Amino acid sequence: SSFSSACAGHMDTPRGDMDALYDLSQLLETGLDRETLAVLIGLTEQGVNPEALAAVVKELRRESAALRAAEAEAAEAEGGS
Repeated sequence: SSFSSACAGHMDTPRGDMDALYDLSQLLETGLDRETLAVLIGLTEQGVNPEALAAVVKELRRESAALRAAEAEAAEAEGGS
């Protein structure tokens, strides 16, 4: 699949470059782990628009935060009864 080839695409990035990109990611407090960063880099190397990827990452983070908040609220309501 194109996703699996995009995941493998980070192999095009030399290890030293990947380490430098990860260090920069940490300094910028992106919250991306090495694997996620590698997948995103692989996707951009395959021609995916970086701005579109950033928008997807932001939306996934919003959705994840909303889900966590809803779960916490449900747990609180369940524990409060």
